[in-house]
Amino acid sequence: MTRAGHHPHDIARATPSPVTEDDTMDATVNATVNGTVNGTANADRPIPFRRLLAVEARKLVDTRSGMIITLVMVGLVVASVVARGAVVGPKPQTLAGTAGIALGTLLPVLAILTMTGEWTHRTALTTFVLEPRRHRVLAAKSVPPLVAAVALSLFAMLVAVPVTAVVAEVGGIPADWDVQPIWLLGWTGVNVLVAAQGLALGALLLNAPAAIVISLTTPVLWAVVGRLGPVGAALAEWLDLNTTCAPLTSGDMTWGEGARLATSAVFWIVIPMAAGLVRLLRKEVT
Repeated sequence: MTRAGHHPHDIARATPSPVTEDDTMDATVNATVNGTVNGTANADRPIPFRRLLAVEARKLVDTRSGMIITLVMVGLVVASVVARGAVVGPKPQTLAGTAGIALGTLLPVLAILTMTGEWTHRTALTTFVLEPRRHRVLAAKSVPPLVAAVALSLFAMLVAVPVTAVVAEVGGIPADWDVQPIWLLGWTGVNVLVAAQGLALGALLLNAPAAIVISLTTPVLWAVVGRLGPVGAALAEWLDLNTTCAPLTSGDMTWGEGARLATSAVFWIVIPMAAGLVRLLRKEVT
């Protein structure tokens, strides 16, 4: 029985459906064609690159996975800085550097999810219909995670400053405010490189689980390879990005260290990203 004047189909149409993460992705993508990012209706014009950037930046926080990872990173940065401050004392450079453990682990994951999101949520067809020039989509996806790496690095230092002041006040000991700009620049560069590595793996594989597993297990595998005699040590010395990035924070990188860093960056970032671009340009979207 239905109430008079209300047909069952009317009731069904009036019942809201649950909003899923796929719906959020679709709404974000549709915003590009409707011009809702900047409040204009320009569906008949080419999509400006700045609008693609705005859409991809929104995806970092308006999808469930991106929001969770971002919040976890922020929480771990604060927790690690506070915990290290209670142990080693008021040294902001040391405290901020502790956040590198969380950032080095989760920034590549965030980058991978950004790069593979279209295929995970099956919105690639919509995206590439709205913007057939796929290399522009790939470029737009690459920028926000790299900017996030810089922002989170600076956030860690901003958190370290008040924590240092509080630890010094509570402990009654002088704070060591000596923060070397070259260290901060190099440490931020390390975080940008690991995020770029995640982007390259995501572009190459277009499969989030596989890329995340490789990203998380690579440090362990290189630790094993480095102990397999002289050959393994040489391979790790030249191809392990975590190892070759270390001199960036010292401020006195030699030519040899720079060559090893460039080699590992080409191996883990340039080659996979180039291969991923070729795959993306040729891949059939269904």
